[in-house]
Amino acid sequence: MKIIIIGGVAAGAKAAAKAKRMLPEADIHIYTKDTHVSYSSCGLPYYIAGDFEDWHKLVVRTVDEFEKSGIHIHTEHLVTKILPIDKKIVVKNINTVSCEFVEYDKLIIATGSTPFVPKIKNIDLANVFSVRTLEDGINIKNAMVKSQNIVIIGGGYIAIELIEAFVKNKKNVVLVEQAPFILSVFDEDISSLIQTYILENSEGLVKIINEDTVSEFVSDNNTIRGVLTEKGQGFETDMVIIAAGVRPVVDIAKDAGIDLGDTGAIKVNSRMLTNIPDIYACGDCVEKINMVSGTPVWVPLGSTANKEGRIAAINACGGVEDFEGILGSAVLRYHDLNISMTGLTEKAARKLGYDTVSVVITKRDKAGYMPEVKNVTLKLIADRRTHKVLGAQAIGCGDADKRVNTVSMGLTSGMKVEDILDVDLTYAPPFSTSIDILISAARILKSKLN
Repeated sequence: MKIIIIGGVAAGAKAAAKAKRMLPEADIHIYTKDTHVSYSSCGLPYYIAGDFEDWHKLVVRTVDEFEKSGIHIHTEHLVTKILPIDKKIVVKNINTVSCEFVEYDKLIIATGSTPFVPKIKNIDLANVFSVRTLEDGINIKNAMVKSQNIVIIGGGYIAIELIEAFVKNKKNVVLVEQAPFILSVFDEDISSLIQTYILENSEGLVKIINEDTVSEFVSDNNTIRGVLTEKGQGFETDMVIIAAGVRPVVDIAKDAGIDLGDTGAIKVNSRMLTNIPDIYACGDCVEKINMVSGTPVWVPLGSTANKEGRIAAINACGGVEDFEGILGSAVLRYHDLNISMTGLTEKAARKLGYDTVSVVITKRDKAGYMPEVKNVTLKLIADRRTHKVLGAQAIGCGDADKRVNTVSMGLTSGMKVEDILDVDLTYAPPFSTSIDILISAARILKSKLN
């Protein structure tokens, strides 16, 4: 059997490795336009920050290691077309510009996502970067060393991680975000707290501009020197990072007649199969199902990509395994502040028609007499009619993600608020209060529901 995989960062590399374990004699090929395969793009902000110096540590598996295992890697090869009837793909060698037809028995699309680039005048200037590939990370770090003033466009996960990286290196940062607060994926009552913390814990190096967008870059000898916004603000800068979100790469799939979902990403069933036989898709290019609401969503996360790559390989190799969906669980940090969420936010739940009830409380994460005790602020959201928990958000210098992970487990089984009260959570002074913040939040929420 010949298995062709398009894309090789997270989902594609995982699919190839799993397929080779299942079918050792299979002829497996990865085609990627990147110069590397199987690397951690999620680690780029920490490399830029200087948490480690050698970018090679981000490479999960080298081309040589894949080849030694019998998986053939074709870097700097762009798949330009899928021909489902002929069961072929058209591949262009980026260096020679030559094209060839390649046959497949099973095809796995793992084309991932690409940074969204806003319409900004003079967007092609030098020292304007996005964050996706290893080369992007290396180039940003090299430019940062020579820069003092940096502008970030966008206020999502990567933007926050990059603020931390730049502040660690004593750089001045201006972040421009069109939403009222950064991290708009959270509810505003939580994202406002996050923004306040960042501004108060950045040594005066960070300025955040909300409800505005960048309209123009100002240049000097084709190198960026300034930024202008729609509302007339201007900033000097030595470099710009565009972190305004990403979009699924679906063009070749759409051209081949593969269905896209409501979110604009590739539509697959629970076995990662598209509407065309023998063509599977996984990772950031694929639409998912939210396990709480049952609705289609597009949430590009590395953890999900790895899970989907594994499932796609199992089913492409003749096995049977389903991927039930996601909760959008995520975690990041800004210095000492841990930021985490799972399930639906209150604004998302209301948009879907839920009658929500929520509670926000702040409590110590350990016994008050322990020297390492810190605060955690937890938001718990439930449906008024069914009392089902819909989601949770937590921030704090304490163990915020531990509480969110507990909720995440409960969401997969339709947990109700009352169920949390009976959860037998671990307790010892260095780890928790005797009544954990999660149980305290559930008690208050139950009272509000009743």
